[in-house]
Amino acid sequence: MATIKITLTKSPIGAQPKQRRTVSALGLRKMHQTVELEDSPATRGAVAKISHLVTVTEG
Repeated sequence: MATIKITLTKSPIGAQPKQRRTVSALGLRKMHQTVELEDSPATRGAVAKISHLVTVTEG
């Protein structure tokens, strides 16, 4: 299955609590940390909710 790389580029400190939980649910803990997850509609939806905090790379 295809994968996407998600990098935390902005701090979630000032974000809403629901967005902070989404960041941690994706496995992101520190700034500039990158995780590789499978490209599914659920993952894409979570990334869309915090798109202002992360950078997404295909593959």
